Amino acid sequence: MPDARSPLRIAADRFLGELARENASPHTLRNYSSDQFIDYFSSPDATPPAPAGIGVLQLREWLGFLFDQRLSAVTIRRKLAAVRSLFKLMLREGTISMNPARLVRTPKAPKRVPAVPSAEQTNTLVDAVGADTLDRPHPARDLLIFELLYGCGLRISELAGLNLEDLDRSERWIRVRGKGRKERQVPYGSKAAVALESYLALRAPAQASERAVLINHRGKRLSDRGARGIVKFYARMISGDASLHPHTLRHAYATHLLSDGADLRAIQELLGHARLSTTQKYTQVSLTDLMAVYDRAHPKARK
Repeated sequence: MPDARSPLRIAADRFLGELARENASPHTLRNYSSDQFIDYFSSPDATPPAPAGIGVLQLREWLGFLFDQRLSAVTIRRKLAAVRSLFKLMLREGTISMNPARLVRTPKAPKRVPAVPSAEQTNTLVDAVGADTLDRPHPARDLLIFELLYGCGLRISELAGLNLEDLDRSERWIRVRGKGRKERQVPYGSKAAVALESYLALRAPAQASERAVLINHRGKRLSDRGARGIVKFYARMISGDASLHPHTLRHAYATHLLSDGADLRAIQELLGHARLSTTQKYTQVSLTDLMAVYDRAHPKARK
């Protein structure tokens, strides 16, 4: 039976399948979905164009449509990156003879300093999670989530993907599988160690073969979406700030290390950043903090 999907849809489905085989996280798969791109070039009364029929002009028109939807520059950049990867796959397979997406200029994103809570605010939040005053069903697991996010600077997908064999409990190291299947070793501290041991004593998997460290109420691996929901719940209930998310704790981890004198290269290794420039944004955060201290304390800053 012939495949009724358009060639563009078939290529997009192969692209997502390839990402899944490379162990891309569900978050990455959602972000790199090309549904909106394909829908733009499809209509109920017209046949979608062949991939080779989509050129630079058509791609610029699509970008204009995204701008009209009032999407942020960051979101548009991410969508364009996904389309470039899709066209790269089609070029490799011979479906197209050139990648027009490479010729489209990437919209500039505003440089924003990440909002980072202070060390006192972050520790107050984590300690409040450990106080277990909200009558949650799995307080030991929830505390471990916060201890590892703030204590190790993990991405939420890395946290959800941890297996029991990734833990070196005697030396307090975690093997972390990051982006692009890259692995790194991250140490964890005494508070995280106590939280880990307390949780593992209560961990009740649905099957003995379940290797996930963090499990949900059904005894199966906790998804990154489930972990996000847990962080958001505690942030809202304890801090009154629903905007705080798992990556906020990763930012706090890096910023507080830098503020206390950690080397930027070491922080790069701990975070699993491929480029030092990605890590350098935390320097901007620290400079912002220094300026605030100067404005408050230095006589020449006062009017």
